[in-house]
Amino acid sequence: MTTLLNDPKDFPRQLAEGFVEANPQYVRAVFGGVVRATRSRPGKVAVISGGGTGHYPAFTGWVGQGLLDGVVTGNIFSSPSASQAVSVARAADQGGGVFIAHLNYAGDVLHFGQAAERLRAEDVEVATAVVTDDVASAPAATPQMRRGIAGGLPVFKITSAAAEAGLSLDEVVEVFHHANNRVMTFGVAFSGCTLPGADHPLFEVPKGQIGVGLGVHGEPGIYETELGTADDVAALLVDRLLEERPTDGSRVVAMLNGLGSAKYEELFVTYTAVANRLRDAGVDIAEGEVGEFMTSLDMGGVSLTLVWLDETLEPYYFAECDTPAYRRRTPMAEPLPSDVVFNTEAEQLVVSRVASEESRVTAGIVTEGLTLISQAIEANAIALGDLDAIAGDGDHGIGMTRGSAAAAKAARELFEQGAGAQTVLVGAGDRWSENAGGASGALWGAALTAAGNVLGDTARVDRDRQAQALAALVEAIKRLGGGSVGDKTMLDAMVPFADAFAAAVADGASTAEAWTTAADVAEAAATATADLSPRLGRARVLSDRSVGHPDPGAVSFALAAKTMAGVVQASRTEQTV
Repeated sequence: MTTLLNDPKDFPRQLAEGFVEANPQYVRAVFGGVVRATRSRPGKVAVISGGGTGHYPAFTGWVGQGLLDGVVTGNIFSSPSASQAVSVARAADQGGGVFIAHLNYAGDVLHFGQAAERLRAEDVEVATAVVTDDVASAPAATPQMRRGIAGGLPVFKITSAAAEAGLSLDEVVEVFHHANNRVMTFGVAFSGCTLPGADHPLFEVPKGQIGVGLGVHGEPGIYETELGTADDVAALLVDRLLEERPTDGSRVVAMLNGLGSAKYEELFVTYTAVANRLRDAGVDIAEGEVGEFMTSLDMGGVSLTLVWLDETLEPYYFAECDTPAYRRRTPMAEPLPSDVVFNTEAEQLVVSRVASEESRVTAGIVTEGLTLISQAIEANAIALGDLDAIAGDGDHGIGMTRGSAAAAKAARELFEQGAGAQTVLVGAGDRWSENAGGASGALWGAALTAAGNVLGDTARVDRDRQAQALAALVEAIKRLGGGSVGDKTMLDAMVPFADAFAAAVADGASTAEAWTTAADVAEAAATATADLSPRLGRARVLSDRSVGHPDPGAVSFALAAKTMAGVVQASRTEQTV
């Protein structure tokens, strides 16, 4: 359990502040994360990464000479937002292009993908790629479906060394994929982790057993088996990884990683058995690494990563580096001037367009709706989190509470500055995405932005325009998330909602009637997702556990739709959203 904390909701921000305060020779704070505090060679490819917090020394502990140029930090177990990633990328860019390398989780893919699109629009040369080292999360035939876990460190280390050596962006990306194909991880858990401020872990492992195939976001293992001895655990890890030994695999780095509460002493006991079993299989161990490289708060567990070296990878892996948590004897470079100042969060929220009075009316209704949606979600946060924990990481309630509260606050600030409907919704979407993190944060941010772009800041928002905005909202979710109806996602409630609204408008219903009808349809559709098996996201890996329970994203959307319908009903005007 996390004991040393103040306000649990402020935990990610405060830990980031403390990290920067403790490591001024390595990192500088920037909106959304941290960048190197040392000079980089002009024209060098900037390698940035990031993800949710709760994994230290990943990811911030890897920023420095010879490794990452910057890291984007999210909330606990939740991906950072696109705007935060753009901010870090701009600060890290040395003119040679930006490579965004991250773990393979839906929220990270969505947010970092959105960030890459925004950077390309600014004429920044950018590439993205995902680490897929977790052999437990998908078969070898579909490696693109695998999660990224502790193998991210050696993949990033090799990739960053290639960038330091002066390779072009395309060449750095090629090295990344080569490394990713030869880095594999397998892990087990003895106990679940507890989110800051929570009074119970996200999952429990029966006494005397282990969860096999863990994730690093508080997910339980894919199955459970008898614990056994340290030698037994080592055999389980090594034998599974050797099943995917490359045909030319003869030399490895073996990295034994503690997930949070496994003691170093336990890890060393286990590593002896790991090394012996690898040698018995005819594997030459170029280096053994034992410690905490990627944690999951206080989770009890261990993972083993094998890096299958070859003539390309080995020089990069052993190249010098110097970061707060991982070093290879690299001297410090010249510090950046102390007067270099990066942008702040306060500079991100501004009103840049003049709004019509008609749009201001809509903006007021939107602001009221977001305020009440935030209150409704907070009141149901525990239930949403418990529902998410059945087959996910249990953070949906917390993420939605943070996101909706930040969106409501941003909407209020923008409305009071004179903003119209588009500016209010886009600003609220950015804040939702930045504060919620995860897949739902990215999707809600994109949805509000898409709806706002249709409404504009000068148009009168009648029923037909509302139908168009809701259709754009749904299309944004489909485009960014890549899902469809039947995948057991929020789309299973959103698509019927938008279709019902459009049909009601076509039949001559009033705005209030259309909203009420559509919200009822969304509620019924969300309940019906209990019969579905998930085909996307983290719940896909534990799909059997999800059957019989509705999708948390669909449930939270239906709650928001119902709340907004009440606001529209109370407004009694055709000029509503």
